[in-house]
Amino acid sequence: MSIHPIYKHILCIRADNMGDIMMSGPAMRALKDSFGARITLLTSHAGSGIVPFMSEIDEVIVADLPWVKTDALFSPAMYIDLVAKLESLEIDLAVIFTVYSQSALPAALLCWQAGIPGRLAYCRENPYHLLTTWVPDEEPYSFIRHQVERDLHLVRQIGADTDDDRLRVNINIAARRQLKQRLGQLKIDPDERWIVLHPGVSEAKREYPHEGWIEIASTIYRETGMPLLITGARKDRPGAARLHLATTARAYNLAGLLDMEEFAALLAGSSLVITVNTVTAHLAAAMGTPEIVLYALTNPQHTPWRARGEILPFSVDPALRSRNAVVRWVGDRMETQIPPPSPELVIEAARRLLSHPGGADASARGDATAHAIE
Repeated sequence: MSIHPIYKHILCIRADNMGDIMMSGPAMRALKDSFGARITLLTSHAGSGIVPFMSEIDEVIVADLPWVKTDALFSPAMYIDLVAKLESLEIDLAVIFTVYSQSALPAALLCWQAGIPGRLAYCRENPYHLLTTWVPDEEPYSFIRHQVERDLHLVRQIGADTDDDRLRVNINIAARRQLKQRLGQLKIDPDERWIVLHPGVSEAKREYPHEGWIEIASTIYRETGMPLLITGARKDRPGAARLHLATTARAYNLAGLLDMEEFAALLAGSSLVITVNTVTAHLAAAMGTPEIVLYALTNPQHTPWRARGEILPFSVDPALRSRNAVVRWVGDRMETQIPPPSPELVIEAARRLLSHPGGADASARGDATAHAIE
């Protein structure tokens, strides 16, 4: 692949969550492979945790920008400092990654103020001088791409591409060794087969009913005898404890106990992962681990990319739906209101995947996307 002589330093902007950063990974890899460029990522505190394990990224700038959902304060003075920081880096090109319901214009203005000469993004309205390469955004009104495909299509507009579009997360041997020690301390045999249950969510609209988790956990343990490792963030620990106490299984509450690299190693060593749609689904896909995703239809673009397993979609509670007009337009055109999958459906999927560890290949778009109007 030829190397482009112009773009030596590229700024990628994806100021969202870790799963979003992972889905932009193949596009960042395309930029790096095609141009031989240094890649700097501007992202949020919520997204930055995955960055050390993505080899496409050379440097990270962390800022909780005011046009992205956050509880953090971002003052005008902090904005001015960020402009000065970007200006000092001598960046040749800024690539702004968005979902179809986001506007690239605030980030484009930031890059314009920082004097970055090239600025690439999707935009629904005419950005005039804020973008130097404007890709009119036809999603979701004409079609919906998976986020990985959307981001790759964007960078192809400037000649970037890659032969490897998989999600990639690097974990070292030391992390695997540390995980074994940590499991041993919790009286979990690290050489035994286990199943990961990940009920914790970043927002209530993605929750799967707690009673359903109890039935899934109890039945799968009764049928397999395999230990169930309940994972999540530190804030999920009380919920994981309730699930632990409500089952008769050999269940272990690991919520908040593992760092990101140990968590990825845990997923890599799992026989099966059952999770809501959160970064866990994307990590399991990157690790090649069979998974069942209880997929709340917050965004049909974000099913796990090239995952092994099954995606079981369900509609968001109308009371919790987004106020974003684009998101609501997509939701209104779903074929039907889909209830959460029954525990029986989840258990049947688990039986299939445990019987055939190779797993079914969940399509790149995933079953969930099929429910979106195109």
